[in-house]
Amino acid sequence: MDSSNGTNRIFLRFFIVYAVFLALGGIAVFGIVKEQFLTKDKVTADDLYKQQVLKPVRGSILACDGSPLAVSIPVYGLRWDSMVVADSTYKKSADSLAQSLSRLFRDKTAEQYRAEMDIARMKKNRYARICPREVDFGELEDIQNFPIFRLGQFKGGLIVIKGSERVNPYGTLANRTVGSINTLGEGAGIEHTYDFRLRGKEGLQTVHRALGDEWLPVNGMPSVPAVDGEDIRSTIDVRIQEAAETELRNQLAMSDVFEGGTAIVMDVATGAVRGIANMYKRKDGTFDETYNYAFGHATEPGSTLKLAALTAMIEDGYITLDTEVDGGNGEWHYGGIRITDTHRGGYGKMTALQAFEKSSNIAFAKMVTGCYENDPAAYISRLHNMKLIEKLNLDIGGEAYAYILSPEDAAWSKSSLASLGYGYALTVTPMHILMFYNAIANGGKMMRPYFIEDFERDGIPTEISGSSTVSGSICSSGTLAAVRKALRGVVENGTAKVCNDPRYAIAGKTGTARVAVNGRYEDEQGNRRYQASFAGYFPADDPKYSCIVVLYTGPTKGNFYGATWAAPVFKRIADKIYASHPEWNPPLYAHGITPPDSPSIASGLSGNGGMPVDYMPMSVRPSVKGRGWIKVEGGGKDVMYAVTDLEIENGIVPDVSGMGLKDALYLLENEGYKVTFTGSGRVASQTPLAGTALERGQNVSLILN
Repeated sequence: MDSSNGTNRIFLRFFIVYAVFLALGGIAVFGIVKEQFLTKDKVTADDLYKQQVLKPVRGSILACDGSPLAVSIPVYGLRWDSMVVADSTYKKSADSLAQSLSRLFRDKTAEQYRAEMDIARMKKNRYARICPREVDFGELEDIQNFPIFRLGQFKGGLIVIKGSERVNPYGTLANRTVGSINTLGEGAGIEHTYDFRLRGKEGLQTVHRALGDEWLPVNGMPSVPAVDGEDIRSTIDVRIQEAAETELRNQLAMSDVFEGGTAIVMDVATGAVRGIANMYKRKDGTFDETYNYAFGHATEPGSTLKLAALTAMIEDGYITLDTEVDGGNGEWHYGGIRITDTHRGGYGKMTALQAFEKSSNIAFAKMVTGCYENDPAAYISRLHNMKLIEKLNLDIGGEAYAYILSPEDAAWSKSSLASLGYGYALTVTPMHILMFYNAIANGGKMMRPYFIEDFERDGIPTEISGSSTVSGSICSSGTLAAVRKALRGVVENGTAKVCNDPRYAIAGKTGTARVAVNGRYEDEQGNRRYQASFAGYFPADDPKYSCIVVLYTGPTKGNFYGATWAAPVFKRIADKIYASHPEWNPPLYAHGITPPDSPSIASGLSGNGGMPVDYMPMSVRPSVKGRGWIKVEGGGKDVMYAVTDLEIENGIVPDVSGMGLKDALYLLENEGYKVTFTGSGRVASQTPLAGTALERGQNVSLILN
C-alpha cells in the first residue's frame, strides 16, 4: 500500500473531525452571542411584577329597621397541591384526612375521598378539587386544622381561593323587591336597578412574585384601594312583608283556579312600601315571584274604581251621598251593552251611599252617564286631575303603562262612559289603585310609592331618598269627608262586613272584574278570567297603613268576588299589623280581670346593664342583671321566675327555646351553625334538639310562635 495514500486518509479524517468540532464550537459561540446580544430576556418585569385587581365588597340591602335582606358573605374555594406533601406524611395521615372530609361534607365515603386523593398524586395534580362546594369561614377554620392541611400550603398543599356569595338571611322574603342580577347585567329589583351603587369600585395594587410562586404586595408602590359598595336601606318592614306573603300564599292555596295575586301595604303618611308580595302559582302548586302583578300588570280594575267615580261626581257638584238612584231590577241596557248587578232582582231605589256600599254597577253607570253624558271629556279630565293614571316613576323598574279610554280614541263608544263608571274602559296596576286610596286616607295628599329610604356607608346615610308628593290635594275637604264615610260604610253595612272589627276600624272597597284576554272576556268554551280585589286603609279614624289585595284566576266557569276572596286576606294582614302596634289601642281585658304584673319574659342575652325587665314595675321580677346567656322560665301572679345560665359548649346545639329571633340567630351563628326559621315571635321548637352533638356548618331549624 502506498504510504502517501495512508497519510492522506488520516489527514482527511483528522480534518473532518476538526471541522465538526469547529462547527460545533461556532454554533456554541453563535448561541452565546445570540443569547447575550440578539435575544430579548425571557424573564421580564412582567414575570416578576403585575397589577392585581382588588375586588370590592358588594353593598347590603337592608330592611327599614336595618335588618339584612341581602348581604355578601365571604366564601372559600379549596384546591389541593398534591405534590408538596411528603410521601411519609401522606402515608401516615391520608386516611385521617379522608375521614375528616367525609364527616364534614357528607357527600362521599372516606374511601372515596382517599381514592380521589391517590389519583391526584398519581397524576401529579397541583390544583386538585377536593371539596364539593365553597365553604364559609367557620368551615375553613376547621378544614385548616385537618390532618396534612394543618401543615400549611407549602407542606400540606391546601390552596384557599377567597370569593363572596350573595345570601338572603330571610330566605325568599321580599325576593322580587330585593331582586337579582346575573353576570350579563340582567335582573330585576333593587339588585339590578342599583347595581351601580351596590357593586362598588375595583382597586389596583402592584404585586411581585415571591418564593413558592406566591404574589405579595410591593411596599412603597402606588395603589388604588377598592371602594366597597353602598348599603341600601329599603322601606320594607320584615314583619309586614312576612304577613303579606303568608296570607296571600295561604289564600291562593285554597283554590286551584287561582293562578296568582299581589298584596301591597303602604305607609299612609309617606308612601313607603312596607310590604309587597307577588305570588305566581306553578303547576305543582308551589309559588314564586316570577311575575310582577303589583305594578307590572295593568288591567281593568272593576269596582275598586267606583271610589274615583264617587269622588269625581261629588267634587264636581253633581251628587251627594244622599242622592237617589234607581238600581232597577238588576239589569240595564245602555249604549248597546247589558249592565247587571249580582243581587237577584236588583236593588231598586237607593242613595248614592247605599249604591257604593252594595257596589251596584247599574247605579254607578246611571250616575256617571247622567252627570257627564253631554261632556264625557270632563269626566276623563277629572280622573286625570286626580292623578289616577299618573306615571308612578318608582325607584325600581318594571312599571306597566296605565291608560284611560277617551272620546278622541277610535275605540270610544257610547257605552264607554258607562263602563268607566264601574271600573272598565281603562287599565291600571294595583299600585295605581293603592296610591289613590292612600291619598284618600292621607287627607287628600297623594304620595308617590317608593322602596328606597337612603343609601349608607357604615350606617351613615350618604343620600336620602324618601317620600315625594304627587298632588297636594286630589279633592276638597268636603268631598274627602264624604268618600271616607262611604268607604267606612262598605265595611260596616256593605260588601266587606268580613273586615269589620270592634278593636279597630277598617275602611275600603271590594272589587270584582272580568279580565280580557285578546280583547275577549269569555273564550269559546265559555270560560272567564277574574280578578278579585279589596283596597282600603286602617285604622279608619287615623289611618296608618293602606293596603290592596288582588287575586287573579285562570279560566273558569265559576264566579269569584273580592268580598269573598280578597277582603279576608286584607283583614288577616291588617290583624297582624294591628297586633304589632299596641299603641293604637290599650290592651283589652275581660270584665273583672286585672292584667298580670308578671308577664312572660323571653330568654336571651343579658349584659351588665341588665335586660329591660330590670326596670319594669313588677311585683315579681327575675334577677338577670350582670349575667350572660340565660333561660327564663315561670312567671305569673304567684309563680316565681327561674333564671338559669345557659351552658354554651362547642359542638353541642344550645337551647334557644323561648328566645326572640335576634338572640337565637346571634347565638347559633356564632357557634358556626346555619339557621333557617319559619313563623314570628319567640322560638317554640328547634331541630336538632338542644344538647345534640352537631358539627359546625350544619343546619338548625327554628319554628317561631
